[in-house]
Parts: sequence; C-alpha cells; structure tokens
Amino acid sequence: MNKRRSRGRSHSTRPVRAGSPKWVRFSREEVEMLIEELAKKGYTPSMIGLVLRDQYGVPLAKQIIGKKVNQFLREKGLAPDIPEDLFNLIRRAVNVRRHLNEYPADKTAKKGLEEIESKIRRVSRYYKEVQILPANWAYDPAKAELLVSASS
Repeated sequence: MNKRRSRGRSHSTRPVRAGSPKWVRFSREEVEMLIEELAKKGYTPSMIGLVLRDQYGVPLAKQIIGKKVNQFLREKGLAPDIPEDLFNLIRRAVNVRRHLNEYPADKTAKKGLEEIESKIRRVSRYYKEVQILPANWAYDPAKAELLVSASS
C-alpha cells in the first residue's frame, strides 16, 4: 500500500542532452575536483548538486562527468554510509519521536511516526537488496537518535 501517492504526476521534464552544455565553463576534471572538495567538507550529494548549480553554474553534474554525484562519490570512497534519503527519513523519525516524548497525546504525530518508520523499513529493504546497506542492518530508534545527534 503506497502512501501519499494519490495526486497527479504532472511535471516538467529535463531536456535530453548528450554532453555538457557549451556555456558551462568548467571541465570534467574541475567538476570532479569540486565534488570531491565539497564531499570532504561534509556536504551531502544533493547539497553538492545545489552548490554546483547555484554557485558554479553547473546545471547537471551527470552531463559533465558522465555519472551521478552519488555514483562518483561511491567510486572515490566518499559516499555516506547510509544513503541520504534513508538518513533524512531517520532524522524525521527521530524528530517526531522527540515531539511524542514531550506531547504523548498527539495521535496524529504517532500515526505519522508509524508511516515514517514503515517507509524506513521499505527503503532499507531495497538498499539491502541492491547491497548498499549490509544484510544485517536494522532500524533501531535508540541507535537512530545517536546517529542523528552525531551527524549534527
């Protein structure tokens, strides 16, 4: 049962382009170097893409370096241990759990926490299947609290 998918799918599409746009003033090596520097500073893959777009005028790193930012980071050994989307879900669950400790009668938040944690389990199952997460990885709220506090 998919949650939150009852709306339409209308959206704009990115134009199909074989290589780097002519107006981009950075070479492949320069973009790779920028990605490595930003990753070493602690930026997440999506933040790296935003910085490249907003500060350096690189519309899409994949067009220039030939692979996605996350794939490039994985090859260089700079990718985060837990994928970014899963980590963001874990962070949300920790925040909702903190809220529930303060306001235990909040039934809406309790339902929201159940939905977030079930999504964490679904996403982690996928990452175990594609072997990005180890097979024995499991979501534990206590460990999640430590993980989120350590990354902040």
